[in-house]
Amino acid sequence: MIAFLKGHIEEKRSDSVLLDVQGVGYKVEVSSQTADQLASAGSEIKLLIYHHITDSDQRLFGFFTADEKGLFEKLITVKGVGPKLGLTILSGLPAANLISAITQSDAVALSRVPGIGKKTAERIILELKEKLSELAGVSSAAQSNGAQQGEMNEAIQALEALGFKSREAEQAVMKVLNESGELETSALIRKSLALLNR
Repeated sequence: MIAFLKGHIEEKRSDSVLLDVQGVGYKVEVSSQTADQLASAGSEIKLLIYHHITDSDQRLFGFFTADEKGLFEKLITVKGVGPKLGLTILSGLPAANLISAITQSDAVALSRVPGIGKKTAERIILELKEKLSELAGVSSAAQSNGAQQGEMNEAIQALEALGFKSREAEQAVMKVLNESGELETSALIRKSLALLNR
């Protein structure tokens, strides 16, 4: 079982990297969170690996931080959430916002992630709420991110009022949050508008 890989990035895509580890190329699937943190091709990096093995396939999922890997491993324990969807969920919401949405039973925020319907969002909350609340520091992270969740929803509603479609407004706001971290509602709306009007 592969626990981590350390090597040079041979090729970088939005959802995966080709890692050269002493002449052997490993394709590692990554979330957009991890992809954003990786340096440009040619740099040496270390990725924590979740090695997924089935009867017909083997896949490597890589994470920049132990927290993200831990969250991924909890997500895939939920019935109906496989590794690919787990990675999509991590790409759709910053980890702190994801934990906040689950611990505060915010199915609406979770179902905004592409590929997650209302039923899956409710199942994730039902199965993970207790587990995530028990994690050290999660309760404080959830509290500090409750306000951010509200600002995110306000920004999306403001963009919808300006005539943007719900999905594109959500994607723009999430992209700004992923890139800039915590922002006040007005700054979130302004940066999301700049992104949508490009």
